[in-house]
Amino acid sequence: MPTPAAGGKGRSWRFRPAPIRASLGAVNILSIQSWVAYGHVGNASAVFPLQRLGAEVWAIHTVQFSNHPGYGAWRGQVLPAALISDCVEGIAERGVLGQCDAVLTGYVGDAATGAAILDAVARVKAANPAALWCCDPVIGDAGPGVYVRTGIPEFFRDRALGLADIATPNQFELEWLTGRPIARLEDARAAVAALQAGGPRCVLLTSLRTAETPADSIDLLAAEGGAAWRVRTPLLPIAANGAGDAIAALFLFHRLRSGSARVALECAAASIHGLLRRTAEAGARELLTVAAQEEFVAPGTVFAAEAC
Repeated sequence: MPTPAAGGKGRSWRFRPAPIRASLGAVNILSIQSWVAYGHVGNASAVFPLQRLGAEVWAIHTVQFSNHPGYGAWRGQVLPAALISDCVEGIAERGVLGQCDAVLTGYVGDAATGAAILDAVARVKAANPAALWCCDPVIGDAGPGVYVRTGIPEFFRDRALGLADIATPNQFELEWLTGRPIARLEDARAAVAALQAGGPRCVLLTSLRTAETPADSIDLLAAEGGAAWRVRTPLLPIAANGAGDAIAALFLFHRLRSGSARVALECAAASIHGLLRRTAEAGARELLTVAAQEEFVAPGTVFAAEAC
């Protein structure tokens, strides 16, 4: 759930692109992750941007918290795996699983939830073999380290990612999952390739800082089909919980629409930078997901991806 801000310098320019049109066809996404009543993390960070872009989102929550744990205190519950399975069963009874284009998963809450997620993905893929699974392996981050319950990191490493089509780890998570420290860009590419070798053909690496990254910048890297691209954006004075959840959703949407990891990287980077910039300018602690919603359809700054 908690992730650092995205940013970094690169080739960028100001313009107002045409909004994405709903006429491109409906996109249906089953999103299984956390929910908070106050603030924007998990589904509370991912669902609205997807809806603003025109997607239909079938949201199932793994936890119901008052707020994200970054405040140090929160109330609420980790929801039972049986509830998740029951909701999926109810959707299946509507006869619409075959219309699901992708499953998006994030914060799990409890290792026992893993089986319910794997079953949900299997049911969607049985109904629509073309459906994609985008797995955001929420494990931890630089600084706090691993912040999820025992067994969850192993679930992602040993069971989930081998079946996923897309993975969106941050740098800390990629290092943990592959056992490869990342100091330079070549290390990042090697770690991404190691992750791909075990399952997901498409990987988005977020919050990347290497020896080549300027102090006032932060990188994003996407890889698929033997190619890799990097986007560098300005490092903003904000550490925003929920940014990783939002960018995973944005990347998935644009990968579905375009069929290109490079295009998805550029679109997701532009929107998340705009969201974070607006949030930083307002001095807000929570992402201004609603106030900055135009950044999802017509981002104010676009960054070109470079092959790396």
